[in-house]
Amino acid sequence: MASGLPILHESAARRAWSGGRAQEAGALNCYFRDKKWHGRGRRAYYTRGSAPDYDAMSTSASSKAVSAQTGTVLQILFSVAFVHLLNDCVQAVLPAIYPLLKQEFALSFTQVGLITLTFQCTASLLQPWIGLYTDKRPIPFLLPVGMCVTLAGVGLLAVAGSFTMLLLAAAMIGVGSSTFHPEASRVARLASGGRFGFAQSLFQVGGNLGSALGPLLAAAIIVGRGQGKIGWFTLFILVAVLVLVGVSRWYGSHLRNMPRKSGAPAGSGLPRDEVFKALAVLAMLVFSKYIYMASLSSYYTFYLIEKFHLAVGTAQLYLFLFLAAVALGTFAGGPIGDRIGRKRVIWVSIMGAAPFTLALPYADLFWTGVLSVIIGLVMSSAFSAIVVFAQELVPGKVGMIAGIFFGLMFGVSGIGAAAMGHIADVAGIAQVYRIASFLPLLGILAALLPKMEQTRR
Repeated sequence: MASGLPILHESAARRAWSGGRAQEAGALNCYFRDKKWHGRGRRAYYTRGSAPDYDAMSTSASSKAVSAQTGTVLQILFSVAFVHLLNDCVQAVLPAIYPLLKQEFALSFTQVGLITLTFQCTASLLQPWIGLYTDKRPIPFLLPVGMCVTLAGVGLLAVAGSFTMLLLAAAMIGVGSSTFHPEASRVARLASGGRFGFAQSLFQVGGNLGSALGPLLAAAIIVGRGQGKIGWFTLFILVAVLVLVGVSRWYGSHLRNMPRKSGAPAGSGLPRDEVFKALAVLAMLVFSKYIYMASLSSYYTFYLIEKFHLAVGTAQLYLFLFLAAVALGTFAGGPIGDRIGRKRVIWVSIMGAAPFTLALPYADLFWTGVLSVIIGLVMSSAFSAIVVFAQELVPGKVGMIAGIFFGLMFGVSGIGAAAMGHIADVAGIAQVYRIASFLPLLGILAALLPKMEQTRR
């Protein structure tokens, strides 16, 4: 559109939406968000503008839609969060049954770490490339197809008869995860109505709730009943596939109604060097956060069993408390970041956990449980803020950024789990937590992040 042309008032955009002209309504609302208007009354003209992009459409189309359309968007947002719950619940079963697998296959701690490394690496290496490709060519049907790969991996895990088969099953589950997270994160952003922190938190908390439920369900269904009972979790993945079929249809329809971009997306306003520096800092913060989290999620039950002589089922209840705290902290982090700024949330979340992680290796059983819950609450609030902060640094690359940071999360967790497993074999499981307790001190790097103007409060 050329500079100086007249454009309808915002109420006309609302009427266009309710009349079914979604593309026109989205474009009009997008231009109104630029706030570069002259004149008053029913008509006005703009002096600068660009074609709407994904973020603008997600803000304008959903926030200005009539209530029925808003309900549809919220339904999609809750659908991807629900599938994230199912996906991560099944993934959490893998570390929860490590004591069973260790006994049945006579595994060392190093081999246990290699299973985690295989899963995390396949889950991490593909994600940035899938995100980069789908930023340019979105593939809605990739969501249910990728979940079918997870389905095959869970089935193989139930019947695996060797360590090699266990590694292959873990790899297939990781591949399914790598196709799900970038596209599902993009769908959550499109359905956010501009509340990007809230949408990312809701999406992420689904995964955290699933991670918390996984050990409980593993204790109820698998522990004491044998490896074959893992097959029951294929039902969870079948439900996820069915839900994602509906989500992919909405996603495809939404893409068809979106105006095409006529130029490069607006930048973050920071010099290129500053953007790369900020992304490097965020990567280091993910490194410190997720190596510590991997030490808890992979070896916490072993630590409790060895130090406090707990039964496997009781130790998994403590793991559930930690993972439930992670879910609650994740949900709180995004909306708080929308209000007070993501940099503050990142700073407090990682650096603020340091006193508690340093105290954990020396606590008795009661305080170990209390400290692990506090650590889960505090540390988990950062990830949603980190992802949205990074997406604001590189607008227009939602899938790639989500893929990089979800991939980094999985990759760092896998490498950390393998390294911690080797330390546990050499020096004992307690030494793992003494070494890992210093990692949150890297949160001081958050001071190097630039100040980003909040688009919504």
